[in-house]
Amino acid sequence: MAELVLGPILRHVGERDATVWVEADEACEVAVLGHKEPTFCVDGHHYALVCIEGLEPGSRSDYEVSLDGERRWPVPDSGFPASQIRTLDPERALRVSFGSCRVALPMEPPYVYTKDEHDDGAEVDALHVYAHELIRDPDSRWPDLLLLLGDQIYVDEGAPETREFIRSRRDVSQPPGEEVLDFEEYTRLHHESWTEPYVRWLFSTVPTAMVIDDHDISDDWNISLAWKEEMDGKPWWHRRVEAGFMAYWIYQHLGNLSPDALSEDETYTKIRESREDAGPVLRDYAKRAYEDREGIRWSYRRNLCGTRVIVMDSRGGRVLEEGRRSIFDERERDWVWGQAEGKFDHLLIATSDPFLLSHGLHHLEAWSEAVCDGAWSRVAARLTERLRRAEDFDHWASFGRSFRRLSRLLRDVGSSKEHTPPASIVVLAGDVHHAYLAEVGFPPGSGVRSRVYQAVCSPFRNPLDDRERRAIRVLFHRATAAVMRLLARAAGVPDPEIGWRFLEGPYFDNQVASLTLDGRAAWIKLEKTTPGEAEERSLETSFERRLT
Repeated sequence: MAELVLGPILRHVGERDATVWVEADEACEVAVLGHKEPTFCVDGHHYALVCIEGLEPGSRSDYEVSLDGERRWPVPDSGFPASQIRTLDPERALRVSFGSCRVALPMEPPYVYTKDEHDDGAEVDALHVYAHELIRDPDSRWPDLLLLLGDQIYVDEGAPETREFIRSRRDVSQPPGEEVLDFEEYTRLHHESWTEPYVRWLFSTVPTAMVIDDHDISDDWNISLAWKEEMDGKPWWHRRVEAGFMAYWIYQHLGNLSPDALSEDETYTKIRESREDAGPVLRDYAKRAYEDREGIRWSYRRNLCGTRVIVMDSRGGRVLEEGRRSIFDERERDWVWGQAEGKFDHLLIATSDPFLLSHGLHHLEAWSEAVCDGAWSRVAARLTERLRRAEDFDHWASFGRSFRRLSRLLRDVGSSKEHTPPASIVVLAGDVHHAYLAEVGFPPGSGVRSRVYQAVCSPFRNPLDDRERRAIRVLFHRATAAVMRLLARAAGVPDPEIGWRFLEGPYFDNQVASLTLDGRAAWIKLEKTTPGEAEERSLETSFERRLT
């Protein structure tokens, strides 16, 4: 009899439809709320995405998962509340929670200690505690969407069960060592990351949307052309990156799409209808995703009543060639810009890497790009490339052309004359292992009527140590910003076309942020975990602020 290997994971939820993703241990038919879907097979693993239609807006439906007619979810005597699909309700406030960066480790000592208390310490998992909070107080806290903004898995950190599996099957004295290499190892990493009981229940009952970032593939992934050329020369790299894209498509990206988008996806249709193992089909897709990206787009959108959410890929589609360096190629940019047009109460643009950094770090990254591009000398370019990789200078500030284009998009949307601009435009991001809220300002005469913000929340579970936190605080200091601005100007970098001031932060805890949107009103809340061994865990408020 078929058994669940992973899931169920609730993915898209609209006013009248939803999708539920599962992995089973053999081919079978998956049933949820009377809707059935046969599994498809990739490299011996079996998956299904069940589309559920005909739901009522604002309804709540407890659901079970059956495999070949046998109930496999919920797990008997689990002690968790029933998994539930809560459809969107245009008449009530909307809540969107978000964050990023979650390393897979047990919820027990020494892993719940701080890094300064123990080398293996990662403190308490924010998603684990968030699940506790939802069980205690579901009606006032329940999110309509949980955005996971990158580094859902780490190919190079944590996950002790996956590392043990890797050691059991190949020689880890050879590259890439204990890092993930192939599709089978990626499946183990996803299983270990998402089967902690509270997180598994959370994912089964809260709609999730995801986007890729570097640790899903490799630290520093697509930081520069020199990095890419170096990695292309490693004999194991193409096997890794193809497996990474395969796993990302199955475990993360597929569920981002609405039922309508799924029906138009040629790759999904081909794999879903395949009578044989579709591994070769998906492997070819992954190869194209890495080599030329023709017809491939990782960005997507969600319409949440009066709010539009655009989730923008800022990793997989980077252009790294000299003179064309960009966060996105032109096709991706055109699509994203097109989705920002329209009449919304609020526009959320979600991306793994922050658009706005501390001023000191912004100018430093902008300087590094200019010097690496030859602003000073070849020797300086080589030295700065090393610095860029060592310090992870890979955010929007180090892609100046893209930074300026997104700045102008925010201005254009916020000053629209075709219709009333959104009350708020919020760029959501993670990646940097600290959280903050910044308000964006535009030059006089720009006509921007929206309130524009950058909201960053990171990590769910992978905090910095005290030394790293001190370095971040220095980069937030005004004196540091002034020095770095002079440095950037000396390399010929123009000042940003926008300004920004920090309203909150930086905060360095394991944490989760939530936006509440009610009509044209909006406010944000950041909550943190506390390290230690306590049985009853709860989130503590770091800040709460009205946005509009």
